Order: sequence, then C-alpha cells, then structure tokens
Amino acid sequence: MGVIVNKENIKNDELSKRINADLRTKMSGGVGVIDGETPDLVDDSEYMQNFKKTSKFGWVWVVLIVLAILSLLAIIFF
Repeated sequence: MGVIVNKENIKNDELSKRINADLRTKMSGGVGVIDGETPDLVDDSEYMQNFKKTSKFGWVWVVLIVLAILSLLAIIFF
C-alpha cells in the first residue's frame, strides 16, 4: 500500500515539474515584459473582458454608502 502511494506521489511530482517548466518557458519568452517586470495578464482574461474601469465619480458611491451606514446607525441608536 505504501509503495502505491509513493509511486503516485512520484508521478504527481513529475507532472508538477513538467507543468512548472512549461509555465516558466512561456513566461520567460519576454512577451509583455516591461522593465524586467512580469505582466499579470488580468486585463487580457476572458473574465475581465466586459468590465469597465471606475469613472472619476466612483468616490460618490463610497460617500453614499458611508452616509447610508451613518443614517442606519442614527436610526438604531437615537
């Protein structure tokens, strides 16, 4: 039983090493590297495709939320 588990661990280690090597070769290709920094590629992902950046009036939402919390606290305690 211990031998089977040990063999599976060896296979998993080999697979992990291969995956890590593949990822290193892909990232070391220099695609998108600016001043020695690696890109995080978040903006290119499919998940972020239809999102918009926050406009310059995004702070208004923060102020409204804070005011709503303050008004709830005032209603509860006063």
